[in-house]
Amino acid sequence: MTDPKRIRALVVDDEPLARGMIREMLASDPDVEIVGECSNGREAIEAIDSLNPDLLFLDIQMPEFGGFEVLESIESDRAPYIIFVTAFDQFAVRAFEVHALDYLLKPFDRERFDAAWQRAKAVIGQERSEERDQRILALLEELKTEQKYIERLVVKVGGRVFFLDVDDIACIEAEGNYVRVHNHTKSYLIRGTISGLEAQLDPKKFLRIHRSAIVRLDKIKELQPWFHGEYHVILETGQKLTLSRNYRANLQEAIGNTL
Repeated sequence: MTDPKRIRALVVDDEPLARGMIREMLASDPDVEIVGECSNGREAIEAIDSLNPDLLFLDIQMPEFGGFEVLESIESDRAPYIIFVTAFDQFAVRAFEVHALDYLLKPFDRERFDAAWQRAKAVIGQERSEERDQRILALLEELKTEQKYIERLVVKVGGRVFFLDVDDIACIEAEGNYVRVHNHTKSYLIRGTISGLEAQLDPKKFLRIHRSAIVRLDKIKELQPWFHGEYHVILETGQKLTLSRNYRANLQEAIGNTL
């Protein structure tokens, strides 16, 4: 029989090792019951509806539906508390930490996990339902009004108009009043400014590395030191771009490394 005083936790992460680590760190605490594990957002949405957990350990980037999409689907009267578990940059974390109980930035150790868990226990134990509803409603409202980034670009070539999936883009370079968009095999000239296009692209996927260049982070193959603190950025396509000193800190933060 389930103890109603125990915190019902649902662990949502597409990495089995991450789920196992959370389960292991909670194993010795009698105040928690792990009611389920999910490896993607679709499973999480179904589990939240059927299991009604008190607390989610929620990853942000997962197959099918990410953590934010999962939260958007939750009815406000069934919304659990949230501890984000993420390897993302601090942009996402800063946007939501005022609403979530806590966040765990991968890789985390037991001390950091225990701090988040003890805070969750204290808040949930207070059973302050009015304050809880206000916090969760604020989170859901912010998620619903969050900026949506473009998924496709409209390209006009020789009288033809077609759509280019942004996931196929390797890099973007400024050319006067135009931008040249490169994928693995071709490049396309699109009217507009590089700053205007940058504002429409997901900053978790695309990064400005020069006043005239944007790259997709997962297309970077190699960084080669050059002159005066600058680097050459080698893409999977074989293209070579320059990482200027003014944008180096952005790349360091994105990859979690000191150049």
